[in-house]
Amino acid sequence: MPFSPRIQARGVQLLLGRVMARVHKGLRFTDIPKRTEALRVETGAGPVACTVYRPPATTAGPAPVFINFHGGGFVIGRPEQDDHICRYIAATAGCVVINVDYAVAPQRPFPTPVIQAYDVTEWVARNGPANDWDGSRIAVGGHSAGANLTAAVCRTARDRGTFSPRLQIIDSAPLDQVSDPATKQSLIAKPLLSPQLMRIFTAAYVPDSADRAHPLVSPGLADDLAGLPPALVITAENDRLRDEGDAYAKALEAAGVPVTHRVFAGVDHYFTHTGPVPDGKEAIDLMATTLRTALND
Repeated sequence: MPFSPRIQARGVQLLLGRVMARVHKGLRFTDIPKRTEALRVETGAGPVACTVYRPPATTAGPAPVFINFHGGGFVIGRPEQDDHICRYIAATAGCVVINVDYAVAPQRPFPTPVIQAYDVTEWVARNGPANDWDGSRIAVGGHSAGANLTAAVCRTARDRGTFSPRLQIIDSAPLDQVSDPATKQSLIAKPLLSPQLMRIFTAAYVPDSADRAHPLVSPGLADDLAGLPPALVITAENDRLRDEGDAYAKALEAAGVPVTHRVFAGVDHYFTHTGPVPDGKEAIDLMATTLRTALND
């Protein structure tokens, strides 16, 4: 008898959780000091722990803010895997970075992570003065599953008219949760994401298949993209998710959204964490420099 999707997802959590916490080992920016503090935000789906990265002390006045959502297939809750990205962005873009430890499936499936991601971002936008950051200048971004949540946050903010991110960073995102993963091709024989692993992630995060076409689950299938924030879309040439990322960048641009789209050649999914190191660092620097311009324009 095959294991249920929930049990399979728990197995992935146990097997990959510790690995994901160390996955960025080769990409650490050890020359950048880390100034962090803990933050707890109450949301409509329960409290959320966050880590706040402060820019260098020489930064004048309240700094703008970047809210970061980690990856892990909506199943692995390891925000520390993005420590290298958060540290570099805080130092290079001169902004406060808030790394969000949102709840994960199968324990907390959709829509809990979306509610938490949005509510944390809205709270950050509303509570700048008390926390010494500028909530009127915010950006959001994420990696893999976190990039999917980024798209959902931006869409919800647009629809509610609550806040306007100056930039969204979409890095190697799953944007179509309807198509069979076996139809998503890679240019290499053994890419990081296998169809079976992708099915486990999707079944755990969105157990009701009727919800998988929802625009907050599959933003790449939505046709009403006008009015979304400017976007930096990063895709990897050998990633099974490349085609949907490329298509999303084109669709945003067609809807009048300013888009910077970069396809990194010869790399696979999550290369900003697993390397190759030169490509990963180049992509992270692109995020930081694009953020610096967007937040200070």
